[in-house]
Amino acid sequence: MNQHLSFSGNVPIELDGLGVRPEAVTFDMEEISARLSDISRPVWVAGGPERVGVAFAEKGSLVSGGSGLTLLASAPALMPESLGEPSFAAHHGVRYPLYGGAMANGIASERMVAALGRAGFLGSFGAAGLSPARVREAIGEIRHELPNGPFAMNLIHSPLDPALEDAIVRLYLETGVNCVETAAYMDLTPHIVRFRASGLRKDGHGRISCENRVIAKVSRRETAAHFLKPAPDRILEKLAAEGLISRDQSEMARKVPMADDITVEADSGGHTDNRPLVGILPSIMALRDEICARYGYERPVRVGAAGGMATPAAVLAAFSMGAAYVVTGSVNQSCIEAGTSLHVKKLLSEADVADVAMTPAADMFEMGGKVQVLRRGSLFAQRAAKLYELYNRLEGIDAIDPAERKKLETQVFQKPLEEVWSETRRFFMERDPAALERAGNNGKLIMALIFKWYLGQASRWAAAGVKGREMDYQIWCGPAMGAFNAWAAGTCLADFNNRRVADVAMNLLCGAAYLMRLRILSASRVSLPPALFRWVPRQSNLP
Repeated sequence: MNQHLSFSGNVPIELDGLGVRPEAVTFDMEEISARLSDISRPVWVAGGPERVGVAFAEKGSLVSGGSGLTLLASAPALMPESLGEPSFAAHHGVRYPLYGGAMANGIASERMVAALGRAGFLGSFGAAGLSPARVREAIGEIRHELPNGPFAMNLIHSPLDPALEDAIVRLYLETGVNCVETAAYMDLTPHIVRFRASGLRKDGHGRISCENRVIAKVSRRETAAHFLKPAPDRILEKLAAEGLISRDQSEMARKVPMADDITVEADSGGHTDNRPLVGILPSIMALRDEICARYGYERPVRVGAAGGMATPAAVLAAFSMGAAYVVTGSVNQSCIEAGTSLHVKKLLSEADVADVAMTPAADMFEMGGKVQVLRRGSLFAQRAAKLYELYNRLEGIDAIDPAERKKLETQVFQKPLEEVWSETRRFFMERDPAALERAGNNGKLIMALIFKWYLGQASRWAAAGVKGREMDYQIWCGPAMGAFNAWAAGTCLADFNNRRVADVAMNLLCGAAYLMRLRILSASRVSLPPALFRWVPRQSNLP
């Protein structure tokens, strides 16, 4: 295997006749690696037929007239903030083209959002699954840590509880939250349209300003289309008639897209369509171009990439396909700022790429919806699948075989099913009495609610680290977690106790910038040893 640099091309015409002072060039592989890793400084590749080395691109080192070592190729300084689309950072008041995506139940915690914000990244708080009162607390805590931002709040579509979605939007408008990351939308609702339209103003030049920013997370073209187009007339008319937005805002909303940014989510933890990024990202980017041209927007909608963003190579691949920004998720869950238990973080830090499984989802159980979870160290995936098999096959809990029922009550629920139903009834009497009315005496629906008790509790047991329930932990996780662990092995990020979310984000971006520099040299016909194509994670001096 080649352990040295070599050159097999022709000297570019712009470099012809230029040389580098021999004393400025190193041929030592360790020093070459160090110079290439210093992404803040441009480099030259110089040498002759026998050997090729690297020099920092400094004016005093350049000579002409055939003296010195022949200048063969160059690579610019390439800082992480130069990746992606510059307007993303400018629009959101951040420095870097990466944000930490929301993870439900506060796993993407206040602490995580604040840490990302202080370091120049956008973070999205995981508001899904939390009460409005709890979300209000989170807004206050984040504002205390980041009085001037930046931060985003998750807004999840709640088809079975539209009152909750409405309450969260009202809360965001009341408290002045001006950036939301949406999730789980298949179509637009009056609530998300109200949030967007309520922030529309005209500046001194008559141009429309969208003060309420929307980052829409999607995995399908048809969903992306809803957010790429202006809000539907029927929803705008209704909101204006009810006085929830002004007539002027209703008219302005017809001229702007529903989202500033579209995050294309590939194979990820939790709810996922398991779609490959290489297929869905270019498809939605083409759709963006088509719709933006049709409506003639002043500013095009940006498209970013999520799902699998766990190594510098994956991040670079996304940027190379044209992503304006990237989004991290699963890898952040193992960081010290994540709102989950130490046991979960340890399991995540030991996961391999194949240690995940698709299993029934609590919020879409009856419809067969699934989530991707960690299967290593937990039996949740198998147990949830068994519950769904029983639900599909039987008409009620009374139809469960006595031996099977005893096994469920002792191993899975750890209490009689009647007791679970009593707890479930009390919960829905307070939270959603209509759900109890729908269930009535229908054995099938009652069975679904009982089984969903287990699925819903399992994620909370994991986050809280409930003792005795370790085998039931529901840990949302994609295969990217295993890829990250393989990359971090033997480095400062191997131990989950050392994983700071901002360090992870910075290493992903710096590593992507480093790899891009190597690809520039490779495209100039410089052959590089395979060992160089690895960015070794390092601790940063980020706040």
